[in-house]
Amino acid sequence: MIETRNKKQKKNLSLIKFVNRKTIWSFLFVLSSLLSLSCKSEFKDNSDKFKQGVFEIPAGDNFVKETIIRKDSIQISKYGDNIDTLSIKWKNNFFYTLKYINPKNSLQEDPMYIQINKIKEDSYDFTVKIGFSKFNKKGTIYKVK
Repeated sequence: MIETRNKKQKKNLSLIKFVNRKTIWSFLFVLSSLLSLSCKSEFKDNSDKFKQGVFEIPAGDNFVKETIIRKDSIQISKYGDNIDTLSIKWKNNFFYTLKYINPKNSLQEDPMYIQINKIKEDSYDFTVKIGFSKFNKKGTIYKVK
């Protein structure tokens, strides 16, 4: 009788382990299915729209008002009475490099590395670093056209 009881207990334990494993796997499957179905991406990658057009950096925070025209691999920057032409190379939608085509001083000989940090409707926040220096500055560019 004790032996029969032990066999029944072992069988019940095996059944409980099987049911627990099955329940856990079923739960994980249902949970992962719900997560994958409910994860609809609200983010629309419109960063490509900043590669061409007319832009403006407003005056303030050590920036002078600057108007920028981008087309293909060229960027024309107008600030005050100065107009500069730069080549622009996009590494991806969030990082690009600017280099003066006709540098006027040694500082303009170094490339500028721009990282896009946050995209808004018609603007983006950026960080610029000049060459391999420790200089970096943050700002915002607004798309005008």
